[in-house]
Amino acid sequence: MSLTGALWSVRVRGVDRVAKLHDDEVEIDTSLVERLVAEQFPQWAGLPARVVERSGTDNVTFRLGDELSVRLPRTESTQGQVEKDLTWMPRLAPHLPVSIPEPLQLGEPGHGYPFSWGVYRWLPGRPFDDSSDDAVALARQLAEFVRSLREVDTTGAPVPSDNPFDRGTPLAPRDAMFREALDELREYFDTGLLLAAWEESLAADTWDGTPTWIHGDLMAGNVLVADGKLSAVIDFGTARAADPAGDVLAAWFLFAGESRRVYREALEVDDDTWLRARGWALSLSLIAIPYYRHRDPDAISGGQEYIADVLSDFVGR
Repeated sequence: MSLTGALWSVRVRGVDRVAKLHDDEVEIDTSLVERLVAEQFPQWAGLPARVVERSGTDNVTFRLGDELSVRLPRTESTQGQVEKDLTWMPRLAPHLPVSIPEPLQLGEPGHGYPFSWGVYRWLPGRPFDDSSDDAVALARQLAEFVRSLREVDTTGAPVPSDNPFDRGTPLAPRDAMFREALDELREYFDTGLLLAAWEESLAADTWDGTPTWIHGDLMAGNVLVADGKLSAVIDFGTARAADPAGDVLAAWFLFAGESRRVYREALEVDDDTWLRARGWALSLSLIAIPYYRHRDPDAISGGQEYIADVLSDFVGR
C-alpha cells in the first residue's frame, strides 16, 4: 500500500483539526470550512462539515451536508487544483465511463485561510479495497477508464514541468533523491536488490511517444467503488498529457497477483513501459519514507511491505 493518501486528524475542543503533514502547512478545521462557506456561499450556510477519510497530502477534503464536498489546499505550492478542475473536468467528463469531480464554485481566501478553495458535488462510493472488492473485475474496469482517458484530445492540456515529482516524466531526475533516501534507510532494505531493480528501470527510461492524458494518481483513495463496481475516479491534481506509464502505476498502487496481471494485459503494457512504471512505484514510496516517517509511525513498516511487493516483480523475472 502506498504511503500517501491517508488522513491525519486530531480532535481539538470538539473540532476536527487536520494534522499537518508539511512544515509550511496552514491550519484547517471544520469550523474554518463552515465559516468560509457561510460567508461566501450563503445558500449552503448551516450545512455541517466533516473531514473525509483518506484526504490527500496536497488537499484536505470535507463532506458538506449530504450532497457537497469542499477541498482546500494544504500549502501554497499545492494551490490551483480547483481552477484546473473548473477548466478540465467538464471537458474530460463526457469521454469517460465513470464519474469524475464536478466543481461547482471557486472560493476565495478568508478567515485567515490564504488560498483559493472549491466546492464540489459529492460523489458516492468508497475507496477501493482489495481485501473486499473483486480486484480482477475492478482491474478491467479501471483499465477501461485509463484507455478512455488516453483517447481524449490533449490540445491545450497541462504538461509536465521540470519538477522531478511530476508523474509521467523521466526517472533520471529522481536518481539522486532515490539513492539519498536509500542510503538513509539502508538498515531497513536490501540496498543491492533495490538498486538493481531501480537501475533496470532507468535503463528503460527513454520514451519518445505521443503524450496522452494520464490521471497520475490512481491510488485507493482516488478510486471509488459502489455496488461492487468502479463508480468514480477523483483527484485530478496530477492529470496531464505525458508518458502513459503514469497510469500503469495502479498495477502496484491497487492490484496484486492475478488482478495486476489482468490490469497489465487490459492496457497492453509493453516491457519498457512496465519497467518505467515500476521505477516510479519504487521511487515514490522510498523517497516518501524519510519525509513521512516522523509524521506517521507506520511509514517504515508500510513502506517495507509495499516495496517488497514491487520488488517481487523484479525478483520473479
